[in-house]
Amino acid sequence: MIQTSGVIICLGYILGLLFTAIPWGGVWMLLLGIVGAVFLQRRRLTLQKVLSKTKTAPQLSNIPHSRVWFIAGVVGLLATLYFPLRVPQVGVNDISKFVPPENSNQEQLVIVRGEVISTPRLTRSQRGQFWLEANKLDEVKNDKGSVGLGKGVTGKLYVTVPILQATGLYPGQEVAITGILYKPKPPSNPGAFDFQKYLQQEGAFAGLVGRLVNVLDEEKPQWGWWQVRERIVRSQVKFLGVPAGPLVSAMVLGSKAVDLPYNTRDTFVQAGLAHALAASGFQTSLILGVVLGLTKGLKKSTQITLGSLALILFLCLTGFQPAVLRAVIMGFAALIALGLKRKVKQLGSLLVAATILLLFNPLWIWDLGFQLSFLATLGLIVTVPALTERLQWLPPAIASLIAVPLAAMIWTLPLQLFVFGVVPTYSLLLNIISTPLISVISIGGIISAVVALIVPDAGSTLAGVLNYPTDWLIKLVEFFSNLPGNSYAVGKIGIWQLLTIYILIILVWVTSWWQKRWWFASFIAFGLVLIPVWYSANTLFRITVLAADDQPVIIVQNQGKVTLINSGDEGTGRFTILPFLQQQGVNQIDWAIASDFQHNGNSNSWLEVIQTLPIKFFYDYAPTRENLLISQVIQQSVQKQKGIYQALPVGQTLTTDIIVAQLINQESPILQMQIQGQSWLLVGDIKSTEISQLVQTGGLPRPQVLWCSGESLKELVTALQPQVAIATSANIDQKALSEINQGQTKLYFTGKDGAIQWTPQREFEPFIQTTENKTSVL
Repeated sequence: MIQTSGVIICLGYILGLLFTAIPWGGVWMLLLGIVGAVFLQRRRLTLQKVLSKTKTAPQLSNIPHSRVWFIAGVVGLLATLYFPLRVPQVGVNDISKFVPPENSNQEQLVIVRGEVISTPRLTRSQRGQFWLEANKLDEVKNDKGSVGLGKGVTGKLYVTVPILQATGLYPGQEVAITGILYKPKPPSNPGAFDFQKYLQQEGAFAGLVGRLVNVLDEEKPQWGWWQVRERIVRSQVKFLGVPAGPLVSAMVLGSKAVDLPYNTRDTFVQAGLAHALAASGFQTSLILGVVLGLTKGLKKSTQITLGSLALILFLCLTGFQPAVLRAVIMGFAALIALGLKRKVKQLGSLLVAATILLLFNPLWIWDLGFQLSFLATLGLIVTVPALTERLQWLPPAIASLIAVPLAAMIWTLPLQLFVFGVVPTYSLLLNIISTPLISVISIGGIISAVVALIVPDAGSTLAGVLNYPTDWLIKLVEFFSNLPGNSYAVGKIGIWQLLTIYILIILVWVTSWWQKRWWFASFIAFGLVLIPVWYSANTLFRITVLAADDQPVIIVQNQGKVTLINSGDEGTGRFTILPFLQQQGVNQIDWAIASDFQHNGNSNSWLEVIQTLPIKFFYDYAPTRENLLISQVIQQSVQKQKGIYQALPVGQTLTTDIIVAQLINQESPILQMQIQGQSWLLVGDIKSTEISQLVQTGGLPRPQVLWCSGESLKELVTALQPQVAIATSANIDQKALSEINQGQTKLYFTGKDGAIQWTPQREFEPFIQTTENKTSVL
C-alpha cells in the first residue's frame, strides 16, 4: 500500500513537470488528482459493499486510498510552481547585458577575465571550446590595445578560441580572453539546432569568440577529477591510438567526459549505437557485478561499502551526468536491498531515482539524454520479461540479445521520431551483433581505467588487449552506416502522435486485453506515423527560402518530389539543409540546381548533402576553373549513386516537373525561374550602376518574387517593383528602408525573419515569427 502510494505521488511530480509545457498545467494536474480521487473512492465503496457480503475485506488494501490521488494532484500542482523558480535567470550584472546591440556597425573587442570551469574540447569547426565563469569585463578602446575601466560582471560564458590558445587550459585556471561577445539567436530554419535554448539550459546567456588567451594564474593546477579522467584517457590512447583509444574511454566514462572525434561519434549515432557512448546503467551494472563478484566471500557490510565506493568513484569520473546519476541511484537501491535481504523492485527504484534527480534539477525533465535514459530503462524493466517469454523457442542467451535492444527501441523510438524524425534502419540488428563486443570492451575498459589510476603503463598494456575488439566494433559500425538506406527519414511526428503512441505502449504493458492484441496496437502506431507522412508527401506544395547567410538556398517540395536550388557555403549542408529535409521526411533529392553566387567554391556544401541523400538529377551552372575539381568530385559522387550529372552553360534553359530555370549571367549571377506560374529572380552581387543598364536592355526581367543581398535591395526594388522581395540582411540605411516600405513591395529579411516559406494557402510566412506565435500559445 505504502509503496503503491509512493509510486503514484512520484508520478504526480513527474507529470506535473511535464505539464509545464501546456497552459494552466498545474490546474489540470490538480483536476486530474481530484477526478482520480473521486473515481477511486466510488470504486472503493462499491467493492467494500461486495466484500462485506463475502467477508474478504483485506482485498481493499490493493486499492490506493482516494487521498493518495488528491495528494498526487497537489504535488503535480506544486511541481508546476517549482519549475519556473529553477529556470536560470539573467543576473543584475550578467555579462550578457554588456553585449553590443546587433545593429552596431563595428565589432567591439573586449577582454573578459574569469575562471575556466570545464576541460577544453574540440568543436566541429576545429576550435577549442570551454565554459568560463566571468568576473570582470574590460573594453578595448582602440587598435593599440588601450583598455577602458573594468566592470565587475557575473555569469557563465560559452567560449571558443583557436585550438592552440585552448591547449593546456584546465578547470580552476584564471584567464583573460580577448574577443567579441555575442548573444545566441533562436534557430533561423526549421529543424536547426536551437543554440539559444542549449545555452539557457546550461545557465548561460552569451558567448565569446576569443582570439587570444592570457593565463593569469601560472601556479600548478589544483587537484581535480579532470586530472583523473585525463590520466585514464591518455593511458588508453597510448597503445590504442585514435579513434580506438578515445572510443574505449567514452564507453567507460561517457562521450561527454571524453573528447571523442566527431566523425566516430556521428557514425555511431547514425548507426543507432549512440547509447554505447553514454555512460549509464550498462556500465553501472558491470561495475556492481564485478565488485560484488570479487567480494562474494566477504561480509554484506563490506560488499555494500566497496560497492558504494565504486559507484561514487564512477559518478565523479563521468562528471555527474543525468543518465549516470539515475543509474547510480538505482545501483544504491540494489545495494540497500542486498543489505536488507530483500528483492529490489526495479520500477519503484526507477521512479524514486527520477524523482530525486528532478527535485535536484527539474530542468532535466526536458533534457533529451535524461528522457532517453529513463525510457530505455523503463523498457528494460517492464518489456524485456514479456519479450523473453515470447522468445522461449530460442536459446536464452540469444533471446536476451534480441529482447534487450528491442525493448529499449520500443520505448525510445517515438521520442526519437518526435525530436529527429529519423529511424536507424539497421539499429536492432546491429545492437544484437555488437552487444558481445560492447560488453567485452566495456569490461576491459573499466579494468584498464582502474589499473591506469595506479600504474598508467600497466593500464596502457591492458588497454592494448582491446585493440582487436575495438577495431572490429568500429569496422562493424562503419559497415552498417555505409549500407544503402542506413537511416530512413519519416519526418518529425506531432505531439498528439507521440502521446497516442505512448498511451498504446502503456496499455499493452498494463492491460491483458491489449497484451493479447499487441499486434493491433503496433498496427495503429505504425498507421499514426505513416499515414500523415503519406498524405503530406502526396498533397504538399511548398517553397522554402532558407536563411543561409549570403547564399540563395531554396527548397521546393511538390507532392513528394524535392528540388534543391544551391547549397550555400560549407557547413550549410550539414547544419541547415539536411536537418530541414530530415524533419520533412525527405530521403532523396529529385532535382538539384547549382549556381555559384559568391564565386567562393560553395560546392563544398554539395558534398555534405550528397554524402547523406542521393540526387537523381544534378544540373550544374557553376563549373569554372576555380571549382572545376570540386565539380568533378560532385559528378563522380552523383554517378556513383546512379544519378545523372549535367553541366549547363549560361543561358541554357532547364526544365523540371514544375520549375523552368535559366542562369542569365555568370559574372554577376542572375538566376531566373518560373515555379508553378510564379516568376522568381535571384540576383547576386551586382553594382548599382549596372542595374539600370540591365533593366533597359531586358537583362533583368520584372519578377513577382525577388531575392538579393541587402546592399542592392533599394535599387532593385525601385527598378523591378516585385510583389515580394527577400534580402539576406536588414542592415541597410533606414531612410532607404522607409522609402521601400512606402511602395507595394512586401519585404522579408532572412537574417531577421529566418527562413521564408510559401504555400498556396498561406502565402509567405517568416519562420521566426511563426515559431514565436506558436510558442506564445504555450
